[in-house]
Amino acid sequence: MELDATPQLSARVKELEDLLAFHSTYDKLTGLPKRNLFTDRLQQALLKAQRRNGQLALLCIGIDNYNFINESLGHTGGNQLLAGVAERLRACVRSDDTVALLGGNEFIVMLSEVGSPADAVPVCETIFATLAPAFALQGQQVHASASIGVVHSPQDGRDGATLLRYADMALTRARELGGAHYQFFASEMNHRTLERIGMEAALRLAVFRDELQLRYQPLADLQNGAVTSLEALVRWQHPELGLIPAQRFVPVAEEAGLAGAIGAWVLRRACQDMRAWRDAGLAPVRVAVNLSPKQCRDRLLPGQVAAALEEYGLPPSALALEITEAALPLDSAAGGELLGPLKALGVALVLDDFGTGYSSLSNLKRHAFDVVKIDCAFIRDIITDAGDAALSKTIISMAHLLGMQVVAEGVESEAQCDFLRRHSCDLIQGYFFAAPLLADEVAALLRDGRRLPPHLLRIQKQQRSLLLVDDEQNIVSALKRLLRRDDYQIHTAHSGQEGLDLLARQAVDVIVSDQRMPGMLGADFLRKAKELYPDTLRIMLSGYTELQSVTDAVNEGAIYKFLTKPWDDEQLRGHIAEAFRLKEIADENERLNLELRTVNLELASANRRLEEVLRQKQQQISRDEISLGVARELLQHLPLPVIGMDDQGMIAFVNAAAEHLFRHGGPLLGDEACVVLPELFPAGDGFQAMAAGGLRAPGTHEADIGGVRYAVDVYPMGESSSSRGSLIALSRTGTLP
Repeated sequence: MELDATPQLSARVKELEDLLAFHSTYDKLTGLPKRNLFTDRLQQALLKAQRRNGQLALLCIGIDNYNFINESLGHTGGNQLLAGVAERLRACVRSDDTVALLGGNEFIVMLSEVGSPADAVPVCETIFATLAPAFALQGQQVHASASIGVVHSPQDGRDGATLLRYADMALTRARELGGAHYQFFASEMNHRTLERIGMEAALRLAVFRDELQLRYQPLADLQNGAVTSLEALVRWQHPELGLIPAQRFVPVAEEAGLAGAIGAWVLRRACQDMRAWRDAGLAPVRVAVNLSPKQCRDRLLPGQVAAALEEYGLPPSALALEITEAALPLDSAAGGELLGPLKALGVALVLDDFGTGYSSLSNLKRHAFDVVKIDCAFIRDIITDAGDAALSKTIISMAHLLGMQVVAEGVESEAQCDFLRRHSCDLIQGYFFAAPLLADEVAALLRDGRRLPPHLLRIQKQQRSLLLVDDEQNIVSALKRLLRRDDYQIHTAHSGQEGLDLLARQAVDVIVSDQRMPGMLGADFLRKAKELYPDTLRIMLSGYTELQSVTDAVNEGAIYKFLTKPWDDEQLRGHIAEAFRLKEIADENERLNLELRTVNLELASANRRLEEVLRQKQQQISRDEISLGVARELLQHLPLPVIGMDDQGMIAFVNAAAEHLFRHGGPLLGDEACVVLPELFPAGDGFQAMAAGGLRAPGTHEADIGGVRYAVDVYPMGESSSSRGSLIALSRTGTLP
């Protein structure tokens, strides 16, 4: 009986053809249409829109930091993210709209039959909200945002290729805004794209044409006011565009794959300048070099750092490496693998832009950073915004508990510096102290020994400072006459807002304020002063008793004491003097606390260094144990008899071949070699003396063992290791007649 297999074969061929067609037009991972199918659908939609005089919009969507997530969690994590984003995007559009995968991590959404370009805005906002919850990737909760470029037809174009190109330009602009933005296409983006392409081409030649330069911004130590370190900042001296700051060309360098070459140049130039300063007899200062995200993940980086230090004869302590939170891998184990080799070199590690990432606290705890930099976003309003002030104080306290120094970036005023001084910050960096300088200017600054003024150092003795706030000039004048004899530094203000402005510029110990003033009541002013400057002591002096307002302020601790007008001169002087005494006791306690914290910081830092040394030592011991085990196993299974002696001539090791050869003489371990194996050490040629005395002189002779002649070779140990003793190897040379 014959069976006709043609129908089954044809069905199978058809099935395979359909499967092949599906995979050629749909992405296997996400199930979304690929670029070729989407292009066909876009062309059909454009023809339909032209016939009906309709409109459509394209949303080009890119996942922010996808490459970073993919490198941190591996391709499996990256694929999980793509699949998750695809699923969420489907939920954001209508049934007659299209979601497709253009390639890599870029998606495209076609909104058919829109009324105007503005109709795309709520869709963009829906996409942002839908992508906001964390994705579960490789067992971790990972946040991912997106940037969106928007084009509209027929306004921006009538053919698919043009619209897709313009959508990609708009996406690039959205990413330049920092991610999590949408951007509509504008005609000037064509010019920006051409400019970016030109910048990339010029940047490729900048290193070889010596157009890059380093500027160094000094960091001042709030303990002694001296310059103890510098941050190296790369600039590009373009022959036509002039001096270009890093924030303009570094993103271009990252995308063009030039970050590694520029980073290597910065590292070597910084080391070269440090060498020149030291050769000129200037005080050594540490220089911090910024690492790009791609540099941080370069396995060759530790070798490059070590080579640069060796080339210019610098100790590892001369260099610090600054790493932003965004550059750290999401996986803590991967972060340890990257930072561990750098830490082992002995260079300092600095966590830059602290507080701006998702995992700030975990990064601070897990990785062995030496310095934490408070981002300038928290410093800008530190004297007027209670939230920024509280965050900065919290960061300082946490870092100190972990044995890390704290640097405040972007310090631009004396008031900011004074606030940071009072709250135990270690160093400041910003235009208040110094702008970024060329290498020659740094040399001049170090030669001059420039420092912070004494009144901005952490430990100091200040004159008693008093602030009088009253809207009546005659009251202020009377108080000044009364209190001048007490040798106070007296400041005055005529409103609550004027008082706050003065507090932002000047350190004050005691405040005396009226209650009824225009614009802001005294109780409200003192409440705000307590919030921003809790170390001040606040007294209310008023002829009006708005009981509820004053009572609330007293209960909240905003008012230390309430006094009434008219006042008794001696009583008022006594109350103010008592307030200063309390303030000075608190200041003395703070001074002692600061000294204690400084000691604790040094102790915590020393403990962290000791822990790192112990960890490295333990790793070395583990490696040595493994090596020892491998060596013992290798010797154990050698076909030649091998015996190990310590430096006293005692047998410490016998391999299997030696045990077999001397099996009739009993156990050998722990006995003297010259006693239990006399045939190996003839008395006449010095070998017996060597065995008895643990001598290390090598030698070779022949011995007869069980009717077989052996060559006996003795090798001293310790020439390339810390081991002591000798190794005896026997090789058969023949049989006795």
